This record gives sequence, C-alpha cells and structure tokens, in this order.
Amino acid sequence: MDTYSKLHVSFFRTDSGREPVREWLKDLDAETKKTIGEDIKTVQYGWPLGMPLVRELDTNLWEIRIHLRQRIARILFTVVGDILVILHDFIKKSQKTPSGDIKLAKDRIKNLRVKNET
Repeated sequence: MDTYSKLHVSFFRTDSGREPVREWLKDLDAETKKTIGEDIKTVQYGWPLGMPLVRELDTNLWEIRIHLRQRIARILFTVVGDILVILHDFIKKSQKTPSGDIKLAKDRIKNLRVKNET
C-alpha cells in the first residue's frame, strides 16, 4: 500500500455480532461524534501518521488521541492490510493509558487473527 492510499474503516465485531465502539459512538452527542469522526477520517486518509494525533502503543496497536471540549477520548486500532480496524474506545481519566484497555485491544487483535485464518 502506498503512503497516499485510503484505508477502509471497520469496527471490531464480537463473536455475538456486537460492535462495541460503534455502539458507544451512537450514544454520544452530535458535536463529540463529529470530532471523533473527523479524527478517524484524518487517520484513514493520512495513514501512516504520528504524534500528536496518533501514538503507537505496541506492535500493531495505535491510539487516536482525540481532544474533546471537556475531556479526552482514545480510539485504539490496528491496521490489517488496507483496513483500519477500530478495536476499543475510552474516555481518558489519567495520564497513562490504562493497561486493562491495552490488554482488551490486544485480545481483540488476537481474535481478529483467528477470524481471518478461518
């Protein structure tokens, strides 16, 4: 994939068919959804990106750093081929990204690999 290709965006889907991040987004107010959507679109069309918008957390795991009016949100994602897979979301409450959120995203990456191999 060349540097100027657009990534396709996909939401992680659980075995039961739920898309937790999409469900979270639906519950947000219009202004917050717009801000998050614009930041995801910037990554989608500008990949690969770095700070201040995107930070690598681990091998094949990045976060989109979203600054909202009164809070900070994070979207954790991976890239599989030309697909940006949105894995997890949270509202940031401390300086450091919580290890439980990183572990959940890594578990979802493993689940993706299993699904792609079958």
